[in-house]
Amino acid sequence: MDFLPLAEELLAVRSTADRPADLRRALDFVLDVVGPGFTVERFESNGKPSALVYSGATRPDFRVILNGHLDVVPGADEQFAPRRDGDRLIARGAQDMKLSALVQAQVFRDTAATSPFPIGLQLVTDEEVGGRDGTLHQIEQGVTAGFVVIGEHSGLRVVAESKGIAGVRLHATGHAAHSAYQWLGDNALVTLVRAVDSVLAAYPVATAEAWRTTVNVARIATTNVATNQVPADATAWLDVRFPPEDGDFTGRTTDEVAAHFTALCPPGVTATVDHVEPPHRADPDSPEVLALQRAARDQGYSGDLLRKHGAADSRFYFRQGVDAVIFGVGGDGQHGPDEHADLTTVEPYRRALLGFLASLR
Repeated sequence: MDFLPLAEELLAVRSTADRPADLRRALDFVLDVVGPGFTVERFESNGKPSALVYSGATRPDFRVILNGHLDVVPGADEQFAPRRDGDRLIARGAQDMKLSALVQAQVFRDTAATSPFPIGLQLVTDEEVGGRDGTLHQIEQGVTAGFVVIGEHSGLRVVAESKGIAGVRLHATGHAAHSAYQWLGDNALVTLVRAVDSVLAAYPVATAEAWRTTVNVARIATTNVATNQVPADATAWLDVRFPPEDGDFTGRTTDEVAAHFTALCPPGVTATVDHVEPPHRADPDSPEVLALQRAARDQGYSGDLLRKHGAADSRFYFRQGVDAVIFGVGGDGQHGPDEHADLTTVEPYRRALLGFLASLR
């Protein structure tokens, strides 16, 4: 029962990317929950604060890191006024992933000082906008681990595989003219729409869950603002998610992925790639994964292995050859108006983490 008031207070913090003071407020709140007696290393990159907490004066090579993010996507005002409906706690960030992060902080507080191996608590505030200024920044500052548990929601199942992500822009160049004399111009926006159609012919919009590459057309824009002018430029932003099996993306450079998309488009359209980040995979037969599955089963949950279509900070550890899994509470409505956590999963989640850490001894 002590948990709910803390959870509701944390959920009321509007910790979105555009509110740096609230990002710090959420981070400090969870650090206060952890309490004194630990070393707190603070980091900051591009205005995004993060922290690493551990027992002892010197940062060790961690046997296990518990990783949680405290930032959330934007929501309506009422979503930052948490409310209960039976076993559902409804609020922005309830499922994704403030409740899991709070449990991780409490488990760390109760075990780290007496653990025979070093445990770290990694708290970041930028996962929803890419994770590069939190988890990745800390890794670049020398943080290492043998195994990482990321508290994204999973209903106490173990996510050992997730898709990679690429950010792609399609650029079309045309020729401006008066719209009454179209034959004197070349409409870049029309060319771009044809290019988008070609890309979606290769990667159709998914209408059901499928473990394949998907492309989301997130935005189309032109600098033209006059309705009586033929646009001379246009850009489309694409969000690409790909499984490890897709050789057009996995292991490819940004230039190679750009060439792949340019080849899909008609003349006059070129692609640029902002980033290509690999899929994530943890060894499903590793002692840690098996121990985490057993710990979930001990609490009456299946502990089944899952694959996730979304990317998480686990991909940054995967690059370093470190096994990382997603393991968190249950709920539904992620990023939607009815996002909620399933409160019946909170205590089993806490006990499963405790059981997992105890089993590694």
